[in-house]
Parts: sequence; C-alpha cells; structure tokens
Amino acid sequence: MSTTTSPGVVEPGTAPGAKHPARTKRRRHYIGWVYVAPTAVLVLLLFLVPIILVFKMSASNWPLLRGDRGWNFPANFPKAVEHRYFWDAVWFTLKYTVLATVLLLGLGLGMAMLVQRATKWNSFLRTSFLIPSALGLASASLLFYALYSPQSSPLLPILRWFGVSEDFSFLGTSNAALWSTTVLIVWRYAGFYMLILMVGLQRIPADAYEAAVIDGASSWQIFTRITLPLLRPSLAMATVLCVTGSLLAFDQFYILTKGAQGTFTVVQVIYDLAFTKQNLGYAAALSVIVLGALIVINVLQIKVLKSEDD
Repeated sequence: MSTTTSPGVVEPGTAPGAKHPARTKRRRHYIGWVYVAPTAVLVLLLFLVPIILVFKMSASNWPLLRGDRGWNFPANFPKAVEHRYFWDAVWFTLKYTVLATVLLLGLGLGMAMLVQRATKWNSFLRTSFLIPSALGLASASLLFYALYSPQSSPLLPILRWFGVSEDFSFLGTSNAALWSTTVLIVWRYAGFYMLILMVGLQRIPADAYEAAVIDGASSWQIFTRITLPLLRPSLAMATVLCVTGSLLAFDQFYILTKGAQGTFTVVQVIYDLAFTKQNLGYAAALSVIVLGALIVINVLQIKVLKSEDD
C-alpha cells in the first residue's frame, strides 16, 4: 500500500500552514551567523590579523622605514632583550603591577562593600566613584600632569603650608613618580573595579549571612569565610584585568615622565625599539615575549583564584 501523501493533504501532527522543523532550524542557524558575522569580521581584522603580522615581524628583518627584508629568525629575540633598559623596565613594571593591583582591588572591594545596598546616598556614591572611569586614560594623565607640575600645581602650596620641602616634586624621583602615577591609576580605575566586585557581592545569597549571624560569627569571620570565598570568581576576573592592564602600562608613564626617573616600562621599551631604534622586528619579538608571559601569568592566576566548584 502506497504511503505517498496526496497533494493538499497535511501530514499527521503538522498544523496547517506550519513550517517544516528542519527548515526552520536551518533558517535560524543562518540568521545566527548573519548576526555574528560583523563581530567575527572585526575580531579577524583587529585581533587575529595583527597577531599574525606581529609573529611575522618577529621572525623577520623589518626596519621601520624599509619594510620586510626577509626572514632572520631567531635573531630578533636576543636583540630585543639586550636593550639597555630591558631588565630595569621589567623590574619597575612588576613593582608597579603589584602596587597598583593591591591598591585597586583593596579599595575597589572596600567601596563595593560600602555601596552594595541600593539607597539614596549609596546611589550618589556609586555615581561619584564611577565618574572618573568615564575619562580617557590619556586625558586623566594630562589632568594629573597639570596637578603635579611645579608651575601650575594647586597642591604644592598646600603641601608647603604643611612644611613639605620647597624642593619636593611629585615626579622628581623614581619612588615619587611611581606613587604619583599609581594615585592617578587608582583614581581612574577604582570605580571600575568597584562595579565588578559589587556585582559579585550582590550574587552572594543573604541566607548565608543570616545563618552566620545566627551562629554567632564575627564580622571578620563572615568576611573571610563567606564573602571572600563566594566572591572568588569576581576577584579572579578583576585580578586578571588589573594585572594585565598594569603589565601593559604605557600612556600614564609616557605622558607624566617620558620614562625619566627610572619609570621605563616594558611597553615603553617596545615603543623605543620600534620608533627610536626604528626596528619593528625587535619590537615585535619583544611583543611576542610579553604576550607569552601574559598568557602564563593569567593561566596561573586563574588556577589559583578559580572557585573550587569550577
């Protein structure tokens, strides 16, 4: 007996006018690719292609003004680390990274705990803390350059009124420049990390705190045994962002000190190799080294900070 459906007869279980499920699934699949395509093209052009080009440069003799002169792998890598400021820059960058990360995460967590509850005054404080994050880093650096300038600083007369030496300069020594730049970064980014950690705090169930209070736990015990463990995913993300951003510091030090007073960072070494030494091959080789170091550091951070349930 034939099982062929006569024309105009609807198959059992299919509503009249309904689209075929397989056809609908394929259509949604294609529509999904249409939505993803613009982002995929941007990632390809602005991320993958530059990385491939950097790897090509790192293995080539590539003067800034003469272009690709052919392969010379691995000659660029030892030349890159022979830069006279390389090891000093590594040490300074690590010092700055530790200092900025501790201050940003500590202050960001404190601010998040202060304003995590939605009240009238807390909403005002949240906005106040986040306002500096809307300012570009270069603009913020120029603002602080004026604040630190011996000619225009409104802070120096106040400090001298308190007895600070006439010779004091915010950027005059390595330590002063390091701390002054860190103050700029904390002012600029503390609100951003507050936001990340505040979201993590709001995900902690109130029942956990209520149970701890009933059991007689102190504020310190609640913080160390409930807040911090349950905040580990947000802390991990904030730490990775903070460490990565600090290791790649450039704008603030270039604008404030131009690398003077021992404030040369690793990225400034890359800049110097590319535009002062005029050799993109050396700069690309050091960029590849920095990329590898960042991958290793971030993997270690995620392993240490990830939640036990992950």
